[in-house]
Amino acid sequence: MSQSEVLVVGALCAAWYALSSASNVVGKLLLTELPLPVTVTVAQLAATAALSVPALAACGVRRAPSFPRATVLRVLLPLAAAKFLTTVCTQISLWKVPVSYAHTVKATTPLWTALLARVLLGERLARGVAGALLLIALGVGVASLTELQFDALGLGAALAAAALLSLQHLGAKHALRDARVHHLRLLQLLSALALLPLLPLWLSVEGGAAARAPWTRRAAALLAADGVLAWLQAVAAFSVLSRISPLGYAVASAAKRACVVAASLLLLRNPAPPLNLAGMALALLGVLVYNRARVAARPPRPLLPV
Repeated sequence: MSQSEVLVVGALCAAWYALSSASNVVGKLLLTELPLPVTVTVAQLAATAALSVPALAACGVRRAPSFPRATVLRVLLPLAAAKFLTTVCTQISLWKVPVSYAHTVKATTPLWTALLARVLLGERLARGVAGALLLIALGVGVASLTELQFDALGLGAALAAAALLSLQHLGAKHALRDARVHHLRLLQLLSALALLPLLPLWLSVEGGAAARAPWTRRAAALLAADGVLAWLQAVAAFSVLSRISPLGYAVASAAKRACVVAASLLLLRNPAPPLNLAGMALALLGVLVYNRARVAARPPRPLLPV
């Protein structure tokens, strides 16, 4: 990699970390002021679907091909449903627990990936991978036992988001291989499809509450900023992914999650005792060890970063 390419990747990583941290902090502020997680989910998916259209056209990304009905029913719709549920669960977790704890719990994504790969694909775990998964589980357990603002619903939502994200990873590999669609176009398509079941749910669950909510200028600005930031950080993540190796991306992704945790602790100032911080650090270390062991065992290419 040339020096100019290194500088580009470094700038993209910095943008990715900053945008992801800002997105999570803004999302927490928004949900604290306006506790409507489904409404926030609608805004994020709508922003990704809408803003991607002119952006992809400007970048010259070709239009998505016409998919066979079987591909739509067996691949795209399940992936869209998983994205819809992942986003809803993520917003519920941010609403109920601190950002730092939510991201620590979401570090269990490799655990779910390993379980799904074992059940669906029959993959066996290498020794190094199993040890890394144990580190992650131990770290999340310590963080949960020492979390001062623990909430069972928040924990459950974060675990569900991690499991659904793992399902997206496995499904996206087949979608991109079989459908031959650009990864950013797939992101835009799944966001649009995810809105279909979400809009009726939003109307029945939060439509009335959203209409009666005290929509201050601050709340409206936070909602708009949250949608734009969610889209920008996804674009930045895919841009990094397209330029570096799987191992490089794995390391960058683990560093990004650490930055989000650190930024939330610094900016939101939620209390965290030393043992709680140690649990977070152990879980994040486990993710890094897992990524290295996984790439060493069989180089995968992650396709849907969050």
